[in-house]
Amino acid sequence: MSGILIIAEYKNNNFKKVTFEAVTCGRQLAKELNADLLVAVLGDKIADLSQEFADWGVNKIILAENELLKNYTSDGYAKILSDIVGKYKPDLILLGATAFGRDIAPKLAAKLNVGIANDCIALKFDENKNLVGTRPMYAGKILADIVIEGMPKIFTIRQNVFPAEKMSGISSTMENFEVKLFQEDIHTKIKEVIDSLGNKIELTEADIIVSGGRGMKGPENFKILDELADVLKAAVGASRAAVDAGWKLHESQVGQTGKTVSPKLYIACGISGSIQHLAGMSSSKCIVAINKDPEAPIFKLADYGIVGDLFEIVPLLTAEFKKAKSR
Repeated sequence: MSGILIIAEYKNNNFKKVTFEAVTCGRQLAKELNADLLVAVLGDKIADLSQEFADWGVNKIILAENELLKNYTSDGYAKILSDIVGKYKPDLILLGATAFGRDIAPKLAAKLNVGIANDCIALKFDENKNLVGTRPMYAGKILADIVIEGMPKIFTIRQNVFPAEKMSGISSTMENFEVKLFQEDIHTKIKEVIDSLGNKIELTEADIIVSGGRGMKGPENFKILDELADVLKAAVGASRAAVDAGWKLHESQVGQTGKTVSPKLYIACGISGSIQHLAGMSSSKCIVAINKDPEAPIFKLADYGIVGDLFEIVPLLTAEFKKAKSR
């Protein structure tokens, strides 16, 4: 194998956690195959930022800098990434199954005329050294093992599923890639970039998520979830019912038609547990459900269940967590 290529993703001058998860996964695969691990970073004036990969066991950092790459466009990124693949000829490409990954990966696959497996929760080699990607299908009802024919193979990985571990002792080199990109290559014009999250924790990268559903009874009541989230340094999510009612924005929605999350802890408050919602959070490491209905479907999936009034229980949890953190 000639190499494994990681496509880096960053925001506000910080790499996404899933990029380091992909690097750690790629490093383990590269070790099994005795292959090099490469990272491609695209953007403008990003050399200093890219130095961070020197602590992650990467053999080569490929730096593609150009003013036209400052803001992401699928046209610009797909062209340069296909040029990078043409030069370095990796057999495997890994990136996160984020909004960025879900947009660029299929476009790159089409441009290279290769196969792709999205949203993988496991990657392993079979006895024939074929890389097998495991991904949930049909709203999480089954797990499918995917083997891609041809080279390179593209896999996107679900966030918060794979570990992210630094590794020292490997010498990393940085190589500037000659970017051949012109304005006419890009058919999308970026007029403004609006960061609606601000300093809030992004749902898909959060280790802890507190979510509210129809049982919250109104948008004003989400403040008790915000208070609990502040104590736990958690993100706040919502079910489709809460979003459809206008209580929360769609960017907060967890589920089949929202975001797929895999936090260490998921606290579901007033969420019944429809199959559409479970599809978006069933891979959470630990699930705590709070609902006054003892027959709510969410309890079948939950590791811990609390039957009771969330308006009494959530403030009590917030107070106890405050006490625990102060000790």
